[in-house]
Amino acid sequence: MDRFVIEGPTRLEGELAVGGAKNAVLPLMAAALLARGESRIDNVPDLQDVRFFMTILEGLGAHCVLSDHRLTIDTTDAAGLEAPYDLVRKMRASIYVLGPLLAARGQARVSLPGGCAFGPRPVNLHIEGMQALGADLSLEGGYIQGTVPGGRLRGGDFRFEPSSVGGTCNVLMAAVLASGASVLENCAVEPEVTQLAEALAGAGARIEGIGTTTLKIRGVEALAPLALSVIADRIEAGTIMAGVALAGGRVRLTGVDCTHLHPVTAVLRDMGCTVEEGAGELLIASDGRPDPTEVITRPYPGFPTDMQAQVMAACCLADGTSFLAETIYPDRFTHVAELQRLGADIRVDGTRATVFGVPRLAGAPVMASDLRASAALVLAGVAAHGTTVVNRVYHIDRGYERIEMRLAALGARIRRERG
Repeated sequence: MDRFVIEGPTRLEGELAVGGAKNAVLPLMAAALLARGESRIDNVPDLQDVRFFMTILEGLGAHCVLSDHRLTIDTTDAAGLEAPYDLVRKMRASIYVLGPLLAARGQARVSLPGGCAFGPRPVNLHIEGMQALGADLSLEGGYIQGTVPGGRLRGGDFRFEPSSVGGTCNVLMAAVLASGASVLENCAVEPEVTQLAEALAGAGARIEGIGTTTLKIRGVEALAPLALSVIADRIEAGTIMAGVALAGGRVRLTGVDCTHLHPVTAVLRDMGCTVEEGAGELLIASDGRPDPTEVITRPYPGFPTDMQAQVMAACCLADGTSFLAETIYPDRFTHVAELQRLGADIRVDGTRATVFGVPRLAGAPVMASDLRASAALVLAGVAAHGTTVVNRVYHIDRGYERIEMRLAALGARIRRERG
């Protein structure tokens, strides 16, 4: 297995163009199954998750090509109905094919998904939402088996409790081809969900309330192939911002939507960082130890759970005591033990973590346990004194494109060693 070797501490200085959002492109890839023909998606990051999802789509009969951050998905001859365990186990987002398969083909057999190991994330909202649209679903041998009586879903009403990004995306994709009207309530309003809705509308779907918690959909007979560019990855941008707060420096991020970053920006300003927003760009600077802060993860527009680990890493060097509460995934503290190996002083009590800032971190071997925990450990390694070795970096390759090269361009002393 590959690992990162990091020599610290170093500051982060320079300019970085933020890539396309992983959490936006995956449902868009699934949405290509709703139409016949070639969909074109630009600004696609070359990530392990994207490559995995391409393999799933190809198993369903689509032809996928990713070149120079443009992804084409040709579904002209796609007729497959099954997403098997051997593929789906690698990535939770693979369940996104359920809605499009039921809507476009009237049948589906999708393995229960895998992904990051930080507590249970049930798929009941996906299943119940499809049932509200008339699908017959059952769980058999680790697979979701689905059929649509009459071959076409029917409009229906469904309320997400709690709000769910994945559930909203999946049920929305199913509803756009259903017969009649559907009303989806308490929908997630993350930017990635909004982009999916806008992309579907651009392909001919009839959706009202885009960007709000209530979506009203009137089903259409068919959609045109997708053609769009993926929004910037707010989590990649936030990760670099947290790195500046932790290690110090001055970085200009380009190609970003600053409004998507406001929940993160507010916390980093509270930690003493200077943040200047412009048209499609953002400048963050920090000099000296960060100030302590308090963070509670919430659905958008609250503070994202996908940034909790990275901000916790920044709090490790804060001049005081910070408090972080995780309300989305209560078990998402696997990075704590590894940060402690670097000298962090962190206490966890249930869903709350208290971080007592220390003057310095010291390099050590650490083990990545999930995608965002990996990012937190890499940032901590950049700020730590001495050598940090981050093992199992395949986790970080799932969601960050060549992060070691991007950080090195900002002055970090980091290299990948092939295992």
